[in-house]
Amino acid sequence: MRLLLVSHRYPPDHSAGTELYTAQLAAGLVRRGHEVRVFTAEKDISAPDLCVREREHEGVRVFELVNNLHYDDPRQSWELPGAANAFACVVDEWKPDLIHFQHLLHLSVGCAEVARKSGAGVVMTLHDYWLQCARFGQRVHVEGTVCHEIDRARCAQCLSHFKYAQTPTEQRLAGWISGLKRKTGIDLGPAARGAGRALSRKADGDAADPDPRAEALWTERLAEREHDFRTRLLPSVDRFLSPSAFLRERFVEWGMSPDHIEHLPTGVDLDAFGRLPREPRGAEVRVAFLGSMIPAKGPDVLLEAWGRLTPEQRSRARLDLFGPAAQPEYGKRLEALARACGAHLHGPLRRDAVAAQLARTDLLVVPSVWFENAPLVILEALAARTPLLVSHLGGMAELVHAGEHGLHFAPGDALDLARVLGEAIDDPSHLDAFYRAGEFPPTLDEMHDAVLAVYERVLGERAAR
Repeated sequence: MRLLLVSHRYPPDHSAGTELYTAQLAAGLVRRGHEVRVFTAEKDISAPDLCVREREHEGVRVFELVNNLHYDDPRQSWELPGAANAFACVVDEWKPDLIHFQHLLHLSVGCAEVARKSGAGVVMTLHDYWLQCARFGQRVHVEGTVCHEIDRARCAQCLSHFKYAQTPTEQRLAGWISGLKRKTGIDLGPAARGAGRALSRKADGDAADPDPRAEALWTERLAEREHDFRTRLLPSVDRFLSPSAFLRERFVEWGMSPDHIEHLPTGVDLDAFGRLPREPRGAEVRVAFLGSMIPAKGPDVLLEAWGRLTPEQRSRARLDLFGPAAQPEYGKRLEALARACGAHLHGPLRRDAVAAQLARTDLLVVPSVWFENAPLVILEALAARTPLLVSHLGGMAELVHAGEHGLHFAPGDALDLARVLGEAIDDPSHLDAFYRAGEFPPTLDEMHDAVLAVYERVLGERAAR
């Protein structure tokens, strides 16, 4: 089969869960003899906006749309004709048999319509709640509370804080850098890309004072957004896949037909994570956090909880947090909390170092304050037999059965987290049972075979029409 995978970002510069899922799937499909291409988006202020360039990653050809967030209206954050047109050119030229969307952020709902009109089979994996929530797809309000229900008026109030595009000044800067490269051949290279990533982080989440005009605009746009997804995206996709039963239930509640979406668990590379021997626990209980240093992932909750432990408890344990840098103000807060409680902050681990870190970790804490879906770090920890302490919320609680694979605590509650941490440090022997508990997650091969079975079923159903 000729297969086109579509993701909002892609390695090597991006390695979060959706990106890794897509890259691993691409590699697995190639190993099975299929022709695979990837269509993705990237921010690069040294390149013309909405141009498409080609590259290769681990033997897979990648079509990369440059999207520098030059939006004039919130509508362009989900409906971007230039992105759909660029995608149509790739589809028309390569003519895939099936198109598998992983995310449409930085792309366009029109891409799904292009896929449908091409005659290809269309599958979409839902890695988060972006179809329901325009703020990162996390269903977390700007105030920090989880949105258990979707209230459009409350969403508009939340999004009135949201910087969804580059400012005119930032757009002029991007144009100058792109023009300099085009006219003189001077490529600012890493400096420009670093600036682009910094601006992207700013565009992805800085809060500002509420603007009543922005709130009114978002109220209107959110109605249009939901209408477009329900009337244009859903009919364009043959089959939706959900890595967790929890997320599937949330989309059925949202109105998606139960027959239109199925639970397909995420697989793990057991050769990397399931075969490495664990390092014996010593006198010091080794506690770790692996993830992005952003509020939704809850590193501040963990640091506050660590600070609530007694000095004597902290003397018998060590806390290490690994992850990419956060927004500057939030990063400063984490640094201050870490200094106060004696925790250790590190940059992100290389992918080839994650398994070894899990093997030497006595307790991995996943304190996310949003629902999550099927966090890769939890699946890898389960494969590595690393005991887990997770928020009693969403896909985290689904994967980690309290008392079997690990422990739970009340989401966002530093006091309750400190209680559970203290009990583990006071008597670490009860963690031993978690080293051997439960079954391994599915392997990558098992997951890729299951995905291929979906492809074949979709194509068979289309042929029978």
